[in-house]
Amino acid sequence: MNFLKGTKIYSICTGSCPVCQQESMYEESNPYKLNLTLKMQERCSHCSTKYKIEPSFFYGAMYVSYPVGIAFAVAAFVISYLVLQLNLVVTFLVIAGTMIGFLPVILRLSRNIWINFFMHYDKEKSLS
Repeated sequence: MNFLKGTKIYSICTGSCPVCQQESMYEESNPYKLNLTLKMQERCSHCSTKYKIEPSFFYGAMYVSYPVGIAFAVAAFVISYLVLQLNLVVTFLVIAGTMIGFLPVILRLSRNIWINFFMHYDKEKSLS
């Protein structure tokens, strides 16, 4: 995935610092350690970027989580109903299972997208 380094897509998919993209914003890389899913570093140790710009900054990620969740649900529907041709009840259960199973991933992706709205990659900070 290094070929995407320097783009917002790289920072969103990897959860790395949006400014230097040198380290993870999260204390734990595995989102399925549920007590640490949203636990973030206060600052980037490489470029000193403060992740929480203001109190309650990541409340805005709730607005991002809705379309991200819809994307996961639509993907589950397409795969289960249109590709595998399961009936509607089973398809509903697959969608519900997908939403529950991918909740930690959806939460992190939403935060990553939200912070990338406000911070931009800086090649100079990446090199220093």
